[in-house]
Amino acid sequence: MAPSQKAIRPKDRDTIIQALGAGVVPRLGLQHIQVGRVQEVSAILKDIERIADCASTFRFVIGEYGAGKTFFLNLVRAIALEKKLLTVHADLGPYHRLHATGGQARALYAESIKSLATRSKPDGAALESIVEVFISKAKEEAQKAGVKLETAIEAKLSVLREHSGGFDFVAVIAAYLRGFESDNSELKSAAIRWLRGEFSTRTDAKAALGVREIVNDTNIYEHWKLLAHFSVVAGYGGLLVVLDELVNVYKLQNAKARESNYEQILRMLNDSLQGQSQPIGFILGGTGEFLRDPRRGVFSYKALQTRLADNGFAKAGLIDVAGPVIQLPSLTREELYVLLENIRKVFAGGDEKKFLVPDEALKKFMTQCEKRLGDSYFRTPRTTVKQFVNFLSVLEQNQKTDWRILLGELTPEVDIAPSVPEIVDEDDGELTTIKLK
Repeated sequence: MAPSQKAIRPKDRDTIIQALGAGVVPRLGLQHIQVGRVQEVSAILKDIERIADCASTFRFVIGEYGAGKTFFLNLVRAIALEKKLLTVHADLGPYHRLHATGGQARALYAESIKSLATRSKPDGAALESIVEVFISKAKEEAQKAGVKLETAIEAKLSVLREHSGGFDFVAVIAAYLRGFESDNSELKSAAIRWLRGEFSTRTDAKAALGVREIVNDTNIYEHWKLLAHFSVVAGYGGLLVVLDELVNVYKLQNAKARESNYEQILRMLNDSLQGQSQPIGFILGGTGEFLRDPRRGVFSYKALQTRLADNGFAKAGLIDVAGPVIQLPSLTREELYVLLENIRKVFAGGDEKKFLVPDEALKKFMTQCEKRLGDSYFRTPRTTVKQFVNFLSVLEQNQKTDWRILLGELTPEVDIAPSVPEIVDEDDGELTTIKLK
């Protein structure tokens, strides 16, 4: 293999192909297919650096269905993990909201904590390992300083007590430590359940851990911030919270419920814009109507509209990624061509000698898509990508097939003559075979 070629691991290859073929975003190997979005990615990199410098950030990522919004959010998560941040992510929906009174906000928090990821555990479920990493580091420091482990942990966690809910958070970590040292799996499990937001009543939490408060619909923002501060104490760079499908807030029929969610968004945005010293960043993904609809969207809430209004000077193809809103532009035809090249390379495992089709096939494929779908084939490329993966999959499984036949450029040759139907007729006791022409 040439030095310029980079092999793609079979696991990454299969994950990418299966996901793109189903029309969803792969969790692994995003770097193999990423194209464009240079300025947008650069802006997010600066945000990640700010979080690692103990500052807070807030972004909306706006894109239409199929425009690559979810792909971009997953790419951002992957970058944050490489920079030693913790990440959580969740989708909003009927049972997952930023503000609620029936447990939907707590359910959103619990769902996000399930996805808690580190660089060594990018698939999530990293909460318990993070707590144990913290305890191990505290034990090393305690031995060096010649103090008790409990004393060292108390000192390291003292900063959390300055924040809302911090006393109970520290008490739960201390409970986990007791369970860790005494090999009490029930106590450790109860502590993890509390940290995940899985206790539904204060009574149960007090009986299990001796704490009075739990994660509830009114305090999920405070608990994300506590987790962010704990991540720094545990040796990580901060916390990135990625929330997608914000269009589900826009779809809420109850005006008061929509307004309450927008108030929560405003609170998070204000903290960020005012330079709060919190090692946390929020990225919220949604559609244009979610943001700009003056009747039900974010712009229906005047305080948010004034903060998120478009830059009037960003016109005629100019973009502005300095503000809270990042509008994902459509892929250009050239960028879509590069994307198809990347997918072709994924199928080949990174080896150009194994390409299933030549460059000519990519151009023909794009021409056919443009005739069939119009400009939408590159403005919202999900359908185009899915069809291209299907195209290559058929060629991979039928290696004697000419790609031009699949694209209608050639008529397939028929090797076997079609059979001629016959009718058997009985005439005067003799059988006569009549061939149909």
